[in-house]
Amino acid sequence: MPIIKGLEWTFDTVASKYEKLRPGYTDELYKKIFDYITIDSLSNVVEVGIGGGQATLPILKTGCTLTGIERGENFAKLCEEKFKEYGKFSVITDKFENVTFADSKYDLVYSASAFHWVPEEIGYSKVYAMLKRGGAFARFANHPYRDKGNTVLSEEIDKLYSKYYYEYYGIDIKSEKEYSEERAVQRAQIAEKYGFIDIKYALFYRTRTFSAKEYIELLGTYSDHIAIEERIRTEFFSKIEEKINQYGGSFTLYDTIDLQLARKP
Repeated sequence: MPIIKGLEWTFDTVASKYEKLRPGYTDELYKKIFDYITIDSLSNVVEVGIGGGQATLPILKTGCTLTGIERGENFAKLCEEKFKEYGKFSVITDKFENVTFADSKYDLVYSASAFHWVPEEIGYSKVYAMLKRGGAFARFANHPYRDKGNTVLSEEIDKLYSKYYYEYYGIDIKSEKEYSEERAVQRAQIAEKYGFIDIKYALFYRTRTFSAKEYIELLGTYSDHIAIEERIRTEFFSKIEEKINQYGGSFTLYDTIDLQLARKP
């Protein structure tokens, strides 16, 4: 689905459900980050858009000082409780764009499935200023693609999206495309415009299978779905659940996780 700007607020309305249903990231991804930049008890780290803390624990376990930035009050409270055993963890409740950080202080700034909400020029320029010389920026995100193994079901769900989603938003129907290496490269190259060097990227893959009910719960954590008027959303979700049960009772997502790494010279 397309990213619809201005819907960032929606996530905080379903904070506990988001924390439960949204996936974390692969061990291989964190290994790639730690091979690129050494993070330990002396390191200062900022996570932009901490959400439900899906990408936080592997970084905290290094012993670093980690500051999470999160505009949603419910998410911020959830993470404060979730990571209360880590004395070097804290959360600032605000937009990343609004928070003032010291220049050249941080070893790593990273963002998991959140940096697309930050205006590009503001975000990259700010991260660059925050980092120490040799410090790293890691941007990564999960890109789910609907069931490739059940084309009939996918076609039926496409029809429902045409009726309930695209008509609601008044936008043209767009065919879903699996996230590609070309798009990962394009995203990685953005950092070069803002002075970063040593730019790298990597892709990771996995599948997740849901029952009809579980998949509907997951859809209820997506910003553009949350924002659909409740009566229409309820009917939309009910129809999707019916179709999944009609065509096998389960639904598989094919995830592509992209990682971009860049260094301040």
